[in-house]
Amino acid sequence: MAWQDFTLRVLLALTLGGLIGAERQMRQRMAGLRTNALVAIGASLFVMLSQFQTDDPAGAMRIASYVVSGIGFLGAGVIMREGGSVRGLNTAATLWCSAAVGVFCGLGHPLEAAIGAGAILGTNVLLRSVSHFLDSRGLHTATEVEQVYRLSIICRPDDEVSVRTLILNMLNSMPHLIVQSLHSEDMPSGNQLEVRADLIMSPSNHSQLEQIVSRVSLEPGVSSARWAVLSDIEI
Repeated sequence: MAWQDFTLRVLLALTLGGLIGAERQMRQRMAGLRTNALVAIGASLFVMLSQFQTDDPAGAMRIASYVVSGIGFLGAGVIMREGGSVRGLNTAATLWCSAAVGVFCGLGHPLEAAIGAGAILGTNVLLRSVSHFLDSRGLHTATEVEQVYRLSIICRPDDEVSVRTLILNMLNSMPHLIVQSLHSEDMPSGNQLEVRADLIMSPSNHSQLEQIVSRVSLEPGVSSARWAVLSDIEI
């Protein structure tokens, strides 16, 4: 293989992988521009490596299968479980598809690689609105769209640890509530602090928030316990 052809294939993998990753980057996903570009480049390099072994014509296909297996481990790194939901599946699938685009680039099929990259971008961009529409017409009604809620507890500084522990223990037993953040902040008075938890949940789980507020308000050092939709709070 001439070095010019080698360079063009690598650049094509970089370009197409970068386009796929740019869409992920704009949506603030874990695997963005550089990750997808590197996956596509790496896949093309591995496949082209096999083509230097002219005595093994089946080497390219064998190495391509190894690439698919390797991407499985990389994809597992971007899948996270948060409460009762799993995030990162689409990003992991995109990484897998980027590797396939890189394999086509490495084998010297630029048109097929470009078509594949276009299909991946179209799926992530165009089908996103379709997916949201189907979600709104599925088992959940429009009022079941997840929102961010803020749980606010005012207590004495000496009771901070016990209050935070109590909140976390209760949240761990409620898989439909996803903890986005949990932090404490001193009140202006100086003798009280606020323990604040931001939670992701659907409106149908309001009763669980009420359970937390009712239980925490029984603590002797707690002077206030309330919750609200985050969009209704002035930040």
